[in-house]
Amino acid sequence: MQINWSAIAQHIETATGQSFNSPIAESVSGGDINSAYRLVSENRRFFVKLSSPDRLAMFEAEAVGLHALAQTATLRVPKLVVCQKTSDHAFLVLEHIPLYNPTPAADKLLGQKLAEMHRQKQAYFGWHRNNTIGSTLQINSPSHDWLSFWQQQRLSPQLALAAEHGHNGQLQVLGNKLCTGLKKLFIGYQPQPALVHGDLWRGNVGADQQGNPVIFDPACYFGDRETDLAMSELFGGFSPAFYQAYQATYPLAPGYASRKTLYNLYHILNHLNMFGQSYLHQAESMLRTLLADLEYINEKP
Repeated sequence: MQINWSAIAQHIETATGQSFNSPIAESVSGGDINSAYRLVSENRRFFVKLSSPDRLAMFEAEAVGLHALAQTATLRVPKLVVCQKTSDHAFLVLEHIPLYNPTPAADKLLGQKLAEMHRQKQAYFGWHRNNTIGSTLQINSPSHDWLSFWQQQRLSPQLALAAEHGHNGQLQVLGNKLCTGLKKLFIGYQPQPALVHGDLWRGNVGADQQGNPVIFDPACYFGDRETDLAMSELFGGFSPAFYQAYQATYPLAPGYASRKTLYNLYHILNHLNMFGQSYLHQAESMLRTLLADLEYINEKP
């Protein structure tokens, strides 16, 4: 479908109060869900994400998440320019930040600043609005009980969606069994509601020209800070400097290794629901690992 760049440019002009004539759109890597472009006119450039008009709410939630992260004054995030739609597309226009691969020094700073960000607390888990994880609806209804929140608003919806996609059998048997025993993974540990990025993997982190870490594409809410650390390990992980700096700034509690698998199960189930069968074996394997951990806890004197 042809993109009405002129209409998008007009929205940028209105938002910035500056002219933005005859922009040139350059396609850039933007993930598997939306298309992304660098929009250039004279000496000004912006980063633009496009999707179908019915996905405007997804971009609006992302914009609110970026604002929430920026308000912590910890890590750099792209500034919002405008979030709107034309008759053919929803679009999110952000500050264009040239990104580079993070150095160990940038990863160290990322670990320190993420730990500081995780000290931003509120009285309940969840958020003031729903958002998406990838393209999947992520419910964030407020709750004072982390286990109930994680089971009812993270695991159970993903398992139900998997069943709708035909993934029944062992996945559902193992998933239901896990849900009944979750409490044992939190013996001696009481998570506090921390502001989390929500989708913190290497693909959503870069470094600017000065070597400062930059984070983007959030799926924010207030939850257990360990969810961000777990996600950071899921697809290749960050450098040791990141984890060492985080631990030195805000040490993790005992039992993280098991909870990490629990938290990453959510993302693997989501990948199963978005991308299909290739993630089924990994999801079932993670469920078996978690159930084995529960059995071990049961056997401890």
